[in-house]
Amino acid sequence: MKSDNAKIISKLYFELLPTQVLLLALAALSGIISTVFASNVIGPIAVSAMGVYNPVYMFLLAISTVILGGAQILCGKFMGRHESKKMQAVFSLDILLILIFSVVITVLMFFAGRFDLATFLASDATVRHEFNSYIMGLSAGVIPFLVSQQLFAFLSLEQQNKRLMSASIVFLVATVIFTYLFIVVLPLGTLGLGLAGAAGNWAFLIALLPYFFRKDSLYQIHFRHVDFSFTREMLKTGLPGALLRIYQAVRGLLVNTMILRFVGSDGLSAYGAAGSLLEVCWALPFGMEIVCRMLFSVSIGEEDKRSLTDIMKTFLLKGLPITCIMAAVVIALAVPITIIFYHDPSQQVYQLTVLAFRILPIAFPFSTICLCFNSFAESFGKHALAHVVTVLDGILCVSVLGFLLIRPFGMTGFYVAYFVSSIICALVFLIYSLIKNKRIPKNMEELMAIPKEFGADVKDRLELSVQNAEDVVHVAETVQTFCKDHGVDAKEAYYAALCMEEMAGNIVDHGFTKDKKKHKTDIRVTYKEDGLILRIKDDCKPFDPAERKNLIDPDDPCKNIGIRMVYKIADDIDYQNMLGLNVLTMKISLA
Repeated sequence: MKSDNAKIISKLYFELLPTQVLLLALAALSGIISTVFASNVIGPIAVSAMGVYNPVYMFLLAISTVILGGAQILCGKFMGRHESKKMQAVFSLDILLILIFSVVITVLMFFAGRFDLATFLASDATVRHEFNSYIMGLSAGVIPFLVSQQLFAFLSLEQQNKRLMSASIVFLVATVIFTYLFIVVLPLGTLGLGLAGAAGNWAFLIALLPYFFRKDSLYQIHFRHVDFSFTREMLKTGLPGALLRIYQAVRGLLVNTMILRFVGSDGLSAYGAAGSLLEVCWALPFGMEIVCRMLFSVSIGEEDKRSLTDIMKTFLLKGLPITCIMAAVVIALAVPITIIFYHDPSQQVYQLTVLAFRILPIAFPFSTICLCFNSFAESFGKHALAHVVTVLDGILCVSVLGFLLIRPFGMTGFYVAYFVSSIICALVFLIYSLIKNKRIPKNMEELMAIPKEFGADVKDRLELSVQNAEDVVHVAETVQTFCKDHGVDAKEAYYAALCMEEMAGNIVDHGFTKDKKKHKTDIRVTYKEDGLILRIKDDCKPFDPAERKNLIDPDDPCKNIGIRMVYKIADDIDYQNMLGLNVLTMKISLA
């Protein structure tokens, strides 16, 4: 009975992915709405102003990422270790820190636009004038934008897909309505463009916020639970991912300067228009990165080496091909997509935009590989590797290659620099693996360079699955044999098998029969010198045995007697509904 772990990982991966992609795509879709109105109602100069804002946007995402990324990794590890109080403390700290940062940025953006303090972002006076109006409007939406990013990410961990979808629809509808109101009905120009984005962000936050004050929410906003002792570890853990955004912000400044100098405003307008739509496409690679990071952190907390490799296999064999297809579709539809923004094929801005859609998507597959391997490096604490890749991907490769190629080849050379950079960064992980293994990797474990000392040795762990009552009996026998082979006392081996048989039987009798879906299970027994760790993971409806052990039916005194027996045998029992899965861990100490 081979374990269903790989199938569970795959199912969970694609259950989590849509919500993460949706979160990232929402901002991008909002950008497309703004860009379409800007290019068709206000003019190309407004699109250039939005392009100038991009480095600022990347900076905001960078800070959001360092806080959210660190919080997610720590919460995932605490979740894997079944330390719910620490998990709640980290979440509360996350929200408080992002609120403080949001208030500071709101003030800075408003005054920068009001008093023309951002001269270093745009040398062109006309573009800068429009940019100042734009960020003054946007400043009103910084707080809801950054707080919503955090709430949406944590809400997805609780599989609240209907609530997430409802909030997303509210956000998009509000953005369209307010953009039309402020741009067409009240012709406020780029100021209205910014105000519309801010109003959409507030509508999004209002739709998300109520859930986190409910008693049944896993993550609740209670600032009295804040534990500032986690601040340093949170920021350190999330820093590599955030540095990528910071480097991209700096790169954006350099890129804008290069394009204006060697190509002109048409080049910047084309790059801005292409970037606004490709931002939606980038939601898929970045969504995969976030999902991988969440799953990696939980598996690291559980010290589960096999799950780490199953996560990466799921990404490479199932996730990556989707990215390749997406890139091919964008390239094939380059001309129709360009017409959304610019209509005259004789204009240089039209031609450069078509060129962008034909070249830039080539980077998607390689960048996705880089992002997901880097998420593993961050989660595992390989900070040096993560920093090296972040520097190369975030600023060095594109800036240097772009500068070398834009002068002789114009925007074509600059676009080529992007996908060449992504190839270089992806190769870094292969080179790292070669150095660590001192040979070509023979399996996924070696490709990921997972230390051999991490987690239990293969001989000290048993992995099984159950699908029916016959499997339950076989699992009990296999567990008992495994224990005896490791020198466990016959009585303790019998108790371990009995516990596993009872709990696995509960899944078959109750979990499998609650609906008509086909369910999967992953049973793992780990031998350690001080005891046995029995873990059962399934994708059935939530079922906490602790709620049943004290329920005694007067008409049937034997009801739930098996669960009560397990609680007497095991030294420690912990249940969590983790990422939509039931995870029951039982520990039996050895004499």
